[in-house]
Amino acid sequence: MCGIVGIVMKNDTPVEFSIIKKMTKVIEHRGPDEDGFYINGSIGLGFRRLSIIDIENGSQPLTNEDKTIFLIFNGEIYNFEELRNNLIKENHIFTTNSDGEVIVHLYEKYGFDFLNYLRGMFSFILYDQKNNILFFARDHFGIKPLYYAETDDAYIFSSEIKSIIEYPKIKTEICLESLWNYYTFQYVPDPLTMFKRIYKLAPGSYGIVKNGRIHMCSYWEPVFDPDNKPIDHYVEEIKSALLDSISNHLKSDVPVGAFLSSGIDSAGIVALIKETGRVVDTFTVGFYGNGEKNEIAYAKYIANILGMPHHNVIVTPKDYLNEIPKAVYYQDEPVADPSALGLYFVARLAKEYVKVVLSGEGADELFGGYGIYKEPLSLKIFNFIPSFLRYYLYLSANKLPDGIKGKSFIIRGTKPLRERYFGNAYIFNEDLKKELLFFDPIEVGARLPTEITKVYYDRAEKYDDITKMQFIDIKTWLPGDILAKADKMTMAHSLELRVPYLDKKVFSVASRIPYYYRITHRTTKYVLRKALSDILPSDVVFRKKLGFPVPIRKWLREDFFEWAYDIISSSKTDYIINKNFSLNLLMEHKYGVKDNSRKIWTILIFMIWHSIFIEKNILK
Repeated sequence: MCGIVGIVMKNDTPVEFSIIKKMTKVIEHRGPDEDGFYINGSIGLGFRRLSIIDIENGSQPLTNEDKTIFLIFNGEIYNFEELRNNLIKENHIFTTNSDGEVIVHLYEKYGFDFLNYLRGMFSFILYDQKNNILFFARDHFGIKPLYYAETDDAYIFSSEIKSIIEYPKIKTEICLESLWNYYTFQYVPDPLTMFKRIYKLAPGSYGIVKNGRIHMCSYWEPVFDPDNKPIDHYVEEIKSALLDSISNHLKSDVPVGAFLSSGIDSAGIVALIKETGRVVDTFTVGFYGNGEKNEIAYAKYIANILGMPHHNVIVTPKDYLNEIPKAVYYQDEPVADPSALGLYFVARLAKEYVKVVLSGEGADELFGGYGIYKEPLSLKIFNFIPSFLRYYLYLSANKLPDGIKGKSFIIRGTKPLRERYFGNAYIFNEDLKKELLFFDPIEVGARLPTEITKVYYDRAEKYDDITKMQFIDIKTWLPGDILAKADKMTMAHSLELRVPYLDKKVFSVASRIPYYYRITHRTTKYVLRKALSDILPSDVVFRKKLGFPVPIRKWLREDFFEWAYDIISSSKTDYIINKNFSLNLLMEHKYGVKDNSRKIWTILIFMIWHSIFIEKNILK
């Protein structure tokens, strides 16, 4: 895992080495082992290395035989040995054993189409000197980040926004459209970021800068094509694909470990690691005061069953508060997912023992793991009600007082899926955002949540409702929240995180599984659980998902109350946020009127982000 920086000056103005060096230095945490630079007139590349494969010779930028192609690369290519051997047979000359070097030679052979041959996680910037092209790309699922910006004199690229804002002509201004979206989703959907004129490259996309202009293209999108075969067929395919993926993800010249919660996703990874004959250290985080939801005891039980060394850390409210500003800084943008801090702490623990960890991100999206995915089954009864009557029921239910049993069920059952499901988080509705924020959404070009997800629903039109929900999450929630926090919280500690479920071959199997093997009335991820049932105890296989749960609801009423009150009261966001409304949410939560914990947390994280990136307050 590494950090990359690129600059393309317009009008052939030379790149200043001092600027690209400063931009690269800011992301030193992504690669503390060494740096590397390439400057050729108006092109500049900067690199920070976390050495994982070919430690002695894998320095970057990497180049080809005649030094006309230069590459900086972040990630891992798991099929690089196979690709390398094929290229050597065709007389390509390699000077290292690093996985990134195959990208240079694949580009020579296939041009932009070579992306289809890669199996792994990556973002990279490649400069083709002969054709004067800067080519940049991001992996299929968006595991590794890549940001870009344009000024009047340059295009700027980096693994992290904090690097881009070091460029002299970049101003740190809030994108109000993004802020409006953030309070819906708890993150900013791509391609926008919370910063004006700074963008995220979408997963499965690449871009080209040529003749002073930038062009974006999509090269991959997840496609589901269910095939009604017996469930045992998929059980065997899943086991085979996952074991192959795990074997590839274990490739490393440095120690490898695994995150371990109490759920099937991470337990499955550790059990499959055991199947390969490897023993790795496992790591778990728990939270003080979390009672039965504390995962440490159960994770230790799983580790003992599988014969893996286990390490854990228990986080107190004080520990958590002390690290929030640092975590927000490393995230670049506000991501109001409380579990991000859980990853931060467990990554810090893991770094004491290993340099690479495997983790279970992506299993829920591919195999149907979220409880909300069961909703189409429970709402199926509404499909038998005529549309005019459904509409009447919807209007009637909306007139019922809040708290009436069955109101929410009727409203959701009488609403089309695309009008009720925007992803795993739906924090503030449009009316509440108008009370919270001091600007007109229409004036800043903000769109309704339905408009943001519409493009994905349109592409998923032929799918059943459960598969539509998974597709929406793969395109939004997965890169915007799950993978964003996973990358940033591990890279904060110079730790490489690998996600074996998000593998092309694993997805190829998952995409063909009918929804009724994924979701049943009784459980989620049914076929995945069945596939892992012969290598894990049944109490682990069918245990309810928790996933490093943080007791934010409890802490905001007790340990965090005064801190939260002070943050809201003293924040210099009065010009944009209604503080009285925010404090009222906090008081309602404090005295048990409503559970406003997620809303309050979303406000607090933005205010801390604002203090760091807009007010420029230095972290202590």
